[in-house]
Amino acid sequence: MSGAVASLAYLGPEGTFTHAAALALPGRGTPVPRPLVTDVYDDVAAGRADAGVVAIESSVEGYVVPSLDAIVAARDVVAVDEVTVDVAFDAFTHPDAVTPTEVTAHPHGLAQCAAWIAARGLTAVPASSNSAACRDVQPHQVALGPTLCGELYGLTTLARGVQDFAGARTRFLVVTDRGAARAELGARHDDGGAWRTMLAITPHEIGPGVLARITAAFGERGVNMSSLITRPLKAQEGTYVFVVTLDGAPWEEGVRPLLAQLLGAGDSLKTLGVFPARPGTDAGFDTSRVPAGSVRAGDDDVTLARELLW
Repeated sequence: MSGAVASLAYLGPEGTFTHAAALALPGRGTPVPRPLVTDVYDDVAAGRADAGVVAIESSVEGYVVPSLDAIVAARDVVAVDEVTVDVAFDAFTHPDAVTPTEVTAHPHGLAQCAAWIAARGLTAVPASSNSAACRDVQPHQVALGPTLCGELYGLTTLARGVQDFAGARTRFLVVTDRGAARAELGARHDDGGAWRTMLAITPHEIGPGVLARITAAFGERGVNMSSLITRPLKAQEGTYVFVVTLDGAPWEEGVRPLLAQLLGAGDSLKTLGVFPARPGTDAGFDTSRVPAGSVRAGDDDVTLARELLW
C-alpha cells in the first residue's frame, strides 16, 4: 500500500471499545471500521489494511475466543504491539423509548453487566458489537456501550457505569502481515526494552504428561509463562493447541533454547505475536477476587478436607 495513507482496520461500527483502542494508536494509521473481527484479519492478510486492532483479552471475561481462534488460524498475520483500554458501560435508550423488556450488547458486554441486567429482569439480546447494539437499539430495548455511543447515536443515557466490576480493562493486539512484522521487529530488535511473545504449541504426541512436559520446559529454562489457554484443533476430538504468552522475545537468551527444546520434542510451534511488554498488571493481590468457596492452607483442617472432597 505504498504511497497511500496507512489504514488501521478495527471491529466497527464507530464507538466500539476497539474503536477507542484504534484512536489510542495514532501512529498506526487512519481507523477504518469493519463489520466482523474476521474481516480485520482478512484485510490485513490481503493487504487491504496496513494493520488491524483486535480485542484479545478482558480482565473480567478472559480471552475473546473468536479473535484468539482467528490469530491461531491466520497464516500470515501476527501481533506486533498491544494497547489496553479501560472498560466501563453506560446504559442507553432510544429517544422514543417505551418500558424496556430487553437489553442488547456484545456477549462480553452482557456478561460484564450481568448483575445490573438481572436486577431489572431484562432479556439479553446479543449484538455483533456494543456500538452496533447502540446504533440499532429499539424503543423496547436498553443498549449497553461506551459513553461515546450516546453522543454518536443520539441516545438517552439511562444510567452510567453499570458494569459489575469497576476497573475492568480489555487488552487489544495490533496485527500486521508477517513480512511487515519482520521489518518492524527487526528495526526495534535492539532497543533494550522488555518483550512478550504469544506462541501456539501443538503437541503431535498426546496422552498423560504432555502439558506437564511443556510447562516443565519453561521452568527448566527459567522462562516465565504468564498465560496459558487451550483451544481444540478443529474437527480433531481430544487434540489441542496450547496458546502461551511468555516473557521475552524469540531472539533472546533463554527463549531460543526453550523453543529448540519444544521443537526437539516433536511439537509444532507458531509465533502469534511479539510485542513490547506494557505495564498493566494490577499491583498486589486482591483476595476479594478469589473464587467464592475457595479454601487454602491454614483453614480449619476439617473444613478444608470437607470443602475439597465434596
